Amino acid sequence: MDQTPESGALSNEDGRVQTILRLEKDVRSCTRCRLCDGRIHAVPGEGSYSPQIVFVGEGPGAAEDRQGRPFVGRSGRFLDGMIEGIGLRREDVFITNVVKCRPPDNRDPRPDEIVACSDYLERQIELLAPRVVVTLGRYSMQRWFPGERITRIHGQVKEIAPGRVALAMYHPAAALRNPQWREAFAADMQKLPGLLEGK
Repeated sequence: MDQTPESGALSNEDGRVQTILRLEKDVRSCTRCRLCDGRIHAVPGEGSYSPQIVFVGEGPGAAEDRQGRPFVGRSGRFLDGMIEGIGLRREDVFITNVVKCRPPDNRDPRPDEIVACSDYLERQIELLAPRVVVTLGRYSMQRWFPGERITRIHGQVKEIAPGRVALAMYHPAAALRNPQWREAFAADMQKLPGLLEGK
């Protein structure tokens, strides 16, 4: 039986989603670096599989490790509120991290751990195909703004692929600790609606 263009498009979309699900399964069983030894759950990320925005943080914390979900603690509630402030919901975007397993005692991720996870993040961005990648904090920022300082370039936008830009922002946890950074975080979030419209 001949396929209509519509059914073919559905088939392609189903295949893309199945690929994302397989990737998430790979993340959950990953043993590429030492972080797998101490985790409860790996955290591939969650949200829409057709997002216009992907938020990329640093790594899971204790609450995220327990639940297997990204940004579920205090900084996650703060981020959720900021997303709602631009007329979106958490379900409309995709949220993930540079490393998918919790570093012990919430220490900074090490270079080899970031490298071990880099392919997962790259494939996620490719499959999700967002218009905007929002880097949350310096480790995420370094992926697309190498050698820069977050205090200097937060709010800056950079084209990272045809039709795709990155927006550098403070990490929500840092914004909660510092009133000045909190104001900057809120102001930088307000740039997202314009970026989605290509402005």
